[in-house]
Amino acid sequence: MKFTFALCGAALLTRTACGSNATAGAPRWGCGLLGPLPGIKSDGSTTAEMQSFVDGLRASSDFEKVHFWNWNLAPMINADSKSLEYLSKDFLFMPEQWGVDQVNAEYVREAGVANFPDSEGHVCPATMADIFLGANEPDIIGSCMGDMMGECTGPCQDGEGCPVAHLDGEPGSNHPNANGHCDCWSDSHATGVGFWPVGGGACDYSQQPLPHVYKNDPGCLANIVETWRATAATAVSKGYKYLSTPLFAVDMDFMRAYVEVACKDCQDISCGCPTHVGWHFYASDCRPESLGGYKDFQRKLDATRQLMEDYPFLQGAIVNEVGMLNCYQDGPASICVPNSADQKYPAINQPNHACPASDELPNGLATFLEKVMDMVIGAKTSDGRPVVAAFSWFNEDMAGGTYNLRLFDDDGKVNSLGQAYIKKCQEWGSHRSAQSAVIV
Repeated sequence: MKFTFALCGAALLTRTACGSNATAGAPRWGCGLLGPLPGIKSDGSTTAEMQSFVDGLRASSDFEKVHFWNWNLAPMINADSKSLEYLSKDFLFMPEQWGVDQVNAEYVREAGVANFPDSEGHVCPATMADIFLGANEPDIIGSCMGDMMGECTGPCQDGEGCPVAHLDGEPGSNHPNANGHCDCWSDSHATGVGFWPVGGGACDYSQQPLPHVYKNDPGCLANIVETWRATAATAVSKGYKYLSTPLFAVDMDFMRAYVEVACKDCQDISCGCPTHVGWHFYASDCRPESLGGYKDFQRKLDATRQLMEDYPFLQGAIVNEVGMLNCYQDGPASICVPNSADQKYPAINQPNHACPASDELPNGLATFLEKVMDMVIGAKTSDGRPVVAAFSWFNEDMAGGTYNLRLFDDDGKVNSLGQAYIKKCQEWGSHRSAQSAVIV
């Protein structure tokens, strides 16, 4: 279905004025970050190296700040580095309700407020962003992280032997039961919410209903959207102006189906209709050309563009996980088993566990980052609106089946990949005037 909007004068007016999400000045958050950030201290002060890095990235943002997210409602102790996430005043934090259950309003911080409490109760000098993000990767079952990464593909059921997965263990050193199930809650966690069952109502029928719910059970999808409406109401009451769809891993048809259900009767954030779509992207085995990674990224950009043109209230994509998976994938939705025998470039054989220089990647991962950011910068709708509103590189070291994607060396110095990120973010910023909203 398509939605049409009344024109007020010559322009589509803002949600406040016209009662829809359509806006003549959609925000761009630009380049963002996740993962450990060396050089930011507990009081929010920064080293000169980190401040220079932050200044380079925030040039891409309409807010003149760098956005940060972590799959949670506030900065927390990073599961991989075991250190608390410190941010400076030059950051916006984007909160997310990771699962499809209703958010606990007690833990949702007020939007637009600086010096909010982090998850440990310390004052964070960053500002809470005014966009609230949806559930993490409901469209794939994913895997349990850690020593069963790629092997454990579901939680144990009653009566099964249930080996415990360990987040800090070496991938491949531990194994699930014969059904591919494990205990992924005692000492680990899953890559996304599609791994888990969903209780209640029409959804209470399957161990893993989410990845194909839009095809198999419209009633379950309606239940999930209804729960999100309750979360959206909490977000609106806390001052949030923008909402995303769930953050999809691969299935853009699911993303479209979600928008159609969530916005069928109301195109306002107060009823849970998103202002932005959200998705992730990974290429694999350091071969984005020959294995189709670049084509898949363009497919996602094109699908987003078409969705924005069909539903003009959508203001762009939040693309907040981009990186390279340390595996060979037979299609983007296939399970990622790190350092597998069919890889050409397993991370365990590469210096610093990163992609080596090759014909496809002359400068290693920097070539890949530059290529996808060129595609981001060039992506526009037919009426000139930018397709991507926010972009975050996956700044982690072999987490969730990736290569070492860190933007910093061990001593905190910005490495060559980080320098490439600065350059492209500044280039994106230079397009700001050309990517301003179009009057129709």
